Amino acid sequence: MVVSVLEEMRIRSLGVIDDAVVELSPGFTAVTGETGAGKTMVVTSLGLLLGGRADPALVRIGAEKAVVEGRVTVPAGASAVVRAEEAGAELDDGALLISRTVSAEGRSRAHLGGRSVPVGLLAELADELVAVHGQTDQQGLLKLTRQRQALDRYAGDAVAVPLAKYGEAYRRLRAVAVELDEIVTRARERAQEADMLRFGLDEIAGVEPRAGEDVELAEEAERLGHAEALSSAATAAHAALAGNPEDPEGIDAATLVAGAQRALDAVRSHDPALAALADRIGEIGILLGDVAGELAGYADDLDADPLRLAAVEERRAALTALTRKYGENVAAVLAWAEESAARLTELDGDDERIDELTAERDALRTELGGLAQALTDARTEAAERFAAAVTAELASLAMPHARVSFDIRQSEDPEGVEVGGRTVAYGPSGADEVELLLAPHPGAPPRPIAKGASGGELSRVMLAVEVVFAGTDPVPTYLFDEVDAGVGGKAAVEIGRRLARLAKTAQVVVVTHLPQVAAFADRQLLVEKTNDGSVTRSGVKVLEGEDRIRELSRMLAGQEDSETARAHAEELLATARADA
Repeated sequence: MVVSVLEEMRIRSLGVIDDAVVELSPGFTAVTGETGAGKTMVVTSLGLLLGGRADPALVRIGAEKAVVEGRVTVPAGASAVVRAEEAGAELDDGALLISRTVSAEGRSRAHLGGRSVPVGLLAELADELVAVHGQTDQQGLLKLTRQRQALDRYAGDAVAVPLAKYGEAYRRLRAVAVELDEIVTRARERAQEADMLRFGLDEIAGVEPRAGEDVELAEEAERLGHAEALSSAATAAHAALAGNPEDPEGIDAATLVAGAQRALDAVRSHDPALAALADRIGEIGILLGDVAGELAGYADDLDADPLRLAAVEERRAALTALTRKYGENVAAVLAWAEESAARLTELDGDDERIDELTAERDALRTELGGLAQALTDARTEAAERFAAAVTAELASLAMPHARVSFDIRQSEDPEGVEVGGRTVAYGPSGADEVELLLAPHPGAPPRPIAKGASGGELSRVMLAVEVVFAGTDPVPTYLFDEVDAGVGGKAAVEIGRRLARLAKTAQVVVVTHLPQVAAFADRQLLVEKTNDGSVTRSGVKVLEGEDRIRELSRMLAGQEDSETARAHAEELLATARADA
């Protein structure tokens, strides 16, 4: 399986480090060096890359700014890649470049994949990329939500199956609750809306408009209002076309056209072209006759009825009253009425819908209660196995009397779901609050791990949890700072062995002062100062062969050339290689 790997970090002007490059192994990397050499700056640097708080006091004296750059290879399609690309970042040959700058004045800037990004984005990516376990910077499993997620993944299908069903029911319940709340909360508004719609529909029904009626009435009103002028014009036009009986001597168009046709008909046999013209004049005569007849009919039918005009205007006024309120014309008014009738049907069905939603909500709450109980039972069973495995690990990590347990509890909530005969609060992952507890010695009450252990003990608890949890936690890189604080001898060897075991499924970086731990590393880095008290590029070295034996000898006896220490160092390396 391809996982994310922190390949290297470049650190400039941070604390005692002037300019150094830390090259890390995909497996287990141990960072060693004398006290005060700057080993913990590795942890500090990584914290900055993960969006941690920028402290201007970290900037090296005399420098304008501190810069930390990291290169992380990330599998294609990983959520960290997707989120980075959404922010405009670009991958460099499959790697994500992260940069953090802290000025001496306290200003902080972050860059991701060549793009300036908010520092908060680095913090978003932190949980997926790296988990830090240090004396003062515990992350990851110290978060209650992460502890619950860790337990759920450890439980496997026993939790995953009911959790999927629970999640589906929970989302449906949320949707039902939102709709129900909207209907109930807006009951008064909806009642007012329904009354307004009824009034409008009643008003329209009282008028009973027809589609296109407003256009028809407008035309009729125009005609009736000018009836006399229209009649006179039609009569005059008829007389001009067909003659006036009261003026037999008058010349009209029909008579003139008829005369023209007779003149041509007399000679049409002599020329086909002239005969064609005579035919066309005959057609004109027919057309004139038709138009004259229609004009006569129009004049006879035209009714200058003032009563009809008044009725038309009254009807138009009624339609205008509707168009002022409900649409620009009668067609729009009728469309409004159709839409409003449908909306009124919906509003009138609110009471029935409230009953339906209430019944569905109650049924979903009952279903959620059953699924939440199933989740609690599965988590409780898995918690016992998980806690027993972690406790067994602690026995080999110089904490033989420590006991780890889980507190799985629910909070009373009258608006919640019923679980185990109690009405409790619930959320998207069930009704359980999951917390990891530690009793460091017999007689001590179990307390949250952040409060029940010292800094060194806490790192060892985290190591034990991560070892038990190895292979199921999506975080691909772990960094432990002083995980070996307060231990030595056989316990230190066991810490090294367990870190090596964890490194089989993830990248592990450990800042340590114990040779028993460093001997199990796939790569050992030495951080050392120059004469002026700074760590330069040459001050972080990958130790191999004789150099590594000398450093392990120094860590064992404080003397690189001690034959006894050298023999012990070689024995440690041989033990670690054999264990691998």
